Amino acid sequence: MGKVKQDSTLKKLQNNYRLVITNDDTYEEIARFKLSRLSVYMGFSTVLVLMIGFTIAFIAYTPLKYYIPGYGERKSKENLQILKMRTDSLEKAIHYKDQYLESIKKVLIGNTPTLKDTVPLKIEKREISTY
Repeated sequence: MGKVKQDSTLKKLQNNYRLVITNDDTYEEIARFKLSRLSVYMGFSTVLVLMIGFTIAFIAYTPLKYYIPGYGERKSKENLQILKMRTDSLEKAIHYKDQYLESIKKVLIGNTPTLKDTVPLKIEKREISTY
């Protein structure tokens, strides 16, 4: 197979074409455009880039940005961290209170553990000398 020459591809992009818009009933010419493949490509590319730019600007400068997952105000993130710490401390307090109430129930019922609560200490006795 033969190679496609760059000159022929460039010439194809620069070939001029005529786009004529006519009324179907009266065959009256409404509009006439002189186009090339390159100008059509450039036009579509420009429109695409402008639409993407306007969409990004619309989202960035309006309250729609708060609907993007992971995006939020710094103040709300700090408040969330404070609430998490408070929740954790409240959960610990409830857990300790439940343990305390369970141990009181065991004592009142009489289901105390057989282990002693104290450890025997070995204390050496010293003789007290008088002066």
